Amino acid sequence: MDDAKVERLAELIVGFGANVQPGQIVAVSCEPGKEYLVRAIAASAYRHGASFVDVSWFDPWVKRARIEHAGEDTLDFVPPWYGERILELGRRRAARIALSGPVAPGVLSDLDPVRAGRDRLPAVKESGQVVNERTTNWTIGPCPTPAWAALVHPDLDPETGLERLWEQIVHVCRLDEPDPVAAWNERRDVLVKAAATLTDRGFDAIHYEGPGTDLTVGLLPGARWQAASFETIDGLPHMPNLPTEEVFTTPDPARTQGHVRSTTPLVLTDGTVVRGLEVRFEGGRIAELRAETGGETLRTITETDDGAARLGEIALVDGAGRIGALDTILYDTLLDENAASHIALGQGFPFLLDDPARSNESQIHIDFMIGSPEMTVTGLTRDGRRVPVLVQGAWQI
Repeated sequence: MDDAKVERLAELIVGFGANVQPGQIVAVSCEPGKEYLVRAIAASAYRHGASFVDVSWFDPWVKRARIEHAGEDTLDFVPPWYGERILELGRRRAARIALSGPVAPGVLSDLDPVRAGRDRLPAVKESGQVVNERTTNWTIGPCPTPAWAALVHPDLDPETGLERLWEQIVHVCRLDEPDPVAAWNERRDVLVKAAATLTDRGFDAIHYEGPGTDLTVGLLPGARWQAASFETIDGLPHMPNLPTEEVFTTPDPARTQGHVRSTTPLVLTDGTVVRGLEVRFEGGRIAELRAETGGETLRTITETDDGAARLGEIALVDGAGRIGALDTILYDTLLDENAASHIALGQGFPFLLDDPARSNESQIHIDFMIGSPEMTVTGLTRDGRRVPVLVQGAWQI
């Protein structure tokens, strides 16, 4: 392990992504196998003046034991202190850091998919509440592991595969630039400008058309598009995803119509891999969901509540980002969603709407990727005109 490389990644996550401030509590969410980066993040956070670094571990093998042996009526139980911890972090204006990247891909693959879908941990519904209340400065960053490297590069020996994954992470996080923060600020400015232009256009709907996809998603009047830069209610800037290449908004949850095919496998937080996902929407809700693998688990999740079968986010990704150019399936939503345009089932972002009450509400938020160079994205105006937005990965607005 290259200590200098690990320290640079930790510093980018802490100092730029989460923008940790002196005196803050810093909460780190992670899994076994990521200890090395957690320790580097803790050191960086304390150098930035953190008052305390609070590490929360989630073990997917323990989740496997629960799904395999626990009583049927206990699988959706979540200890109340899990949610209360998140709310307290918000009340204390803490910083939050999560580390992505699978550590146990397929660990649940031989278990009952319906039972697996009922246990939503490590996700807790209070996370969405804190995000929408904007009380914490937070970010998600990648953490390379041998298991992840083997999934992405199965034809390479373990050491070479991990080295190759690290090279890719360094590149997409812009750590190969002389000044990564300056490089991110330059990219952020491009995305923020695109978001402002989309907001000004005030489209009534967005139409996606490509192989296996013909989908129209209605937008709400006054809906704002946002990009890489977030700000807490206290005015503290942070970048929620590192890396990030998307421009996104919250749609009208009642106006999604058509069918869509995923272009990249979806890896759920429990390690379940959903491949070949196809979804048909009618009147804003999922009418049919099929997949080559993982479909039953995802169907169960979409039955969590009424909003779980509706869209809470649509996001556009241009071809100028670094992730899509790798032409590699990375089996991690943080990265794959920033390689291509995507949509998300479940919880929306009320702070992007003039009327926050019209945002979709759900305990879940699951992104899946639908974009490709062959996809055309068109804006539909309220007077019926069609305006090209994204064609072959290039902005048209």
